[in-house]
Amino acid sequence: MKEDLSIQIITRSEEMPEMTSARFFHSPQLFRIVEQTPGQSPYMVVAMQSGKVVAHLLAILRRRGSLIPPYLFTQGRVYGEGEYDEGVNREEVFSLMLEAITRKLRRKLCFYIEFSDLTAKMFAYRHFRANNYFPVHWLEIHNSLHSMPPEDRLSEKTIARIEHGKLCGVVTKEVESDGEFEDYYHMLRRFFSFKVRRYLPPEQMFRQLKDDRCCKLYATLYKEKVIGGCAVVVSEGNAYLWYMASLRKSHHYLHPGTMTVWHALEEAYAIGLRHFYFMDVGLPFRKDPRREFILRFGGKPVGTYRWFRFTLPWMNKFAGWFYKE
Repeated sequence: MKEDLSIQIITRSEEMPEMTSARFFHSPQLFRIVEQTPGQSPYMVVAMQSGKVVAHLLAILRRRGSLIPPYLFTQGRVYGEGEYDEGVNREEVFSLMLEAITRKLRRKLCFYIEFSDLTAKMFAYRHFRANNYFPVHWLEIHNSLHSMPPEDRLSEKTIARIEHGKLCGVVTKEVESDGEFEDYYHMLRRFFSFKVRRYLPPEQMFRQLKDDRCCKLYATLYKEKVIGGCAVVVSEGNAYLWYMASLRKSHHYLHPGTMTVWHALEEAYAIGLRHFYFMDVGLPFRKDPRREFILRFGGKPVGTYRWFRFTLPWMNKFAGWFYKE
């Protein structure tokens, strides 16, 4: 099959071939959003056979930087392994797309590349290894919404916190007006300012997500002040919590994070979605406060890999040794 395939990398939306897409994180829709966002560049890797797209994968090159602490670099980011037509040998085609995007991002002097949210832990293991990626054990948390109502999975402590927040007048709603959006994004920036690992896209991207039918921005308010919020993507009948933040230090007694996540879960259940996926559950340490917080909502922890590759050979070799299984 490899002999019949050709691999292309599309960098401009006007060059995009005709394709169908069900996964938001590999869609032409997200490609165009990223394309119009400062500091980000989309790369759609396309596998063609007989003039038809049989597989595609979206990678995002991000420019990251901060004054406190000072740093500046670019990062390649891929969510999942892409999309494939029925009957396509996924691992075989993925190996070609992986090789192509790795070569492309290396030439762009990308500091490191990260793959996450793969559908199976061992997917393309040998192909990642062959392209000098190294795995890091990670934990993901999935909440099932089709087997029982989400409130049945809550602990008594979490239920008490939700009731306390409601009694205090805390409400969570979808961001609608420009004023609400500005307060919402200001809160996100305040939360992410000193987080080196976590990345917050520019405001322009969130404005586009707000207007996209697959995305919902939720803001948690107390006395008309935004104290929490999140961004949720709906794709293939599931919900994906992509970004989440709260002013937990100044408003800890109102539990803004709990109120935000609970509203997102309730909304996902109300519209009949099957699962709720948390896309960031903290770093892969034995104990992580973010992960402990998310587990309070009754989700199932699942062990998986994230794959990384540094462009600098010595750094990649050292990191691979450090995270050796």
